[in-house]
Amino acid sequence: MPRGGPGWANGLAREAEAVGRHYLSNGRREGRYWLVGDARNTPGRSMFVRLKESSKGPAGKWTDAATSEHGDLLDVIRESCGLIEFHDVADEARRFLSLPRIELEPPPKHPRPPAPIGSPDAAQRLFAMSQPVMRTLVETYLRNRGITPLHDEGALRFHPRCYYRPDERSPTEIWPAMIARVTDLDGRITGAHRTWLDAHGFDPVRLGKAPIATPRRAMGDLLGNAVRFGLANDVLAAGEGIETMLSLRCVLPTLPMAAALSANHLAALLLPPTLRRLYIARDSDAAGERAATALTERADATGVETIVWTPRRGDFNEDLRAFGLDALRAALRVRLVPQDIARFMLLMSTETG
Repeated sequence: MPRGGPGWANGLAREAEAVGRHYLSNGRREGRYWLVGDARNTPGRSMFVRLKESSKGPAGKWTDAATSEHGDLLDVIRESCGLIEFHDVADEARRFLSLPRIELEPPPKHPRPPAPIGSPDAAQRLFAMSQPVMRTLVETYLRNRGITPLHDEGALRFHPRCYYRPDERSPTEIWPAMIARVTDLDGRITGAHRTWLDAHGFDPVRLGKAPIATPRRAMGDLLGNAVRFGLANDVLAAGEGIETMLSLRCVLPTLPMAAALSANHLAALLLPPTLRRLYIARDSDAAGERAATALTERADATGVETIVWTPRRGDFNEDLRAFGLDALRAALRVRLVPQDIARFMLLMSTETG
């Protein structure tokens, strides 16, 4: 590191918000972070600068979620000013640190408190800090599980450096993750689901998930809510897992679907008041049977027609990978109400010719 580097970086870190306002003027403060597009001051939200030291790290450090780049505020000065030589960066840092701090806004009378860990606010922030899934590890992960093309992937995002902590006594780890948005019937984000992924490849045991004890975790308010693909009106398909519902969506790309994330949450799923028919994609185990029975009883009580789909193997993603897309299409076609075949099913040219 060039002479004087740490000293300048530490001085800038103590003025992290002022650095953001001066050099990253196209961004904005949100909580403990300054959000902007990148270190060159592009408008956006994928880069976040930590403004205060916390358990997650020191002030002044930044990460660009879109590129996985990271650095300190000297890097911000270099990139935003287009400088190359370190002595030029140091001169600019020296000049900046000698300026009065009159450009800082006074603190608000009622500052927004940090989002509690695991809260809906924390889930919203995590989803906002993530990026679209196209051409990322999430797309690779889903393709390796037979899921392609992606329909309505806006419910899913990618975070290249998502925190994972096995338990309270263990250090925090960082893994790439698929982030799924959990919403209520009005579309408000109430939670998020994280699937940590293995960046080193796909294997038949973990199926692309990270080699950690609990590669799936949810946060926020989940009861009654779901990861939703499409806007449900009169017809809906609901099941447990994200990959299960995306497998069905390969065949039924316009049928609205909801992944409740567990059997217990599937049983408690809130149904739209306009719903007339519900397809329940249960898992092939005792918990899946109980969830399908409970949800059927609740739907029947409100006059909603229910049709239960049971996979040949453990779940419908296992069916897709074991038997292929054509077999899954054929199995679902005989379980659809006739008018829903033309309305929702993606038919091959050989079937429509």
